[in-house]
Amino acid sequence: MANLNDVLRQLREEHKQAQQHVEKLDEAISVISGLVTRNGSTAALNGAQPKRFVSAVSRRRMARAQQARWARLRKGSQAVKAPSTTPARRTLSIAARRKIAAAQRARWARVKAARKA
Repeated sequence: MANLNDVLRQLREEHKQAQQHVEKLDEAISVISGLVTRNGSTAALNGAQPKRFVSAVSRRRMARAQQARWARLRKGSQAVKAPSTTPARRTLSIAARRKIAAAQRARWARVKAARKA
């Protein structure tokens, strides 16, 4: 009988050690699973939140809503389009630009001549 009691005691100790080992493994698994996101990449170690996942149905709903917003915007901009009140800008001819450049050179020539004198 004493022999069976020793065997029973030894089995209970081994069972207790096995339970402790399982608890340590569970803790390790929970720590690692907290670091790994759903798609298998690791979360940033600086405490950044893991990336959100949007279902295909939600993406489709968001896309349709955005298309509707753009359609309203385009529809509104066509109705608002009216001729502008500011006159169109006119361009100078090449001859006019040359006259202005010559006049400017003459002004600077007078300024430089005044400095020398």
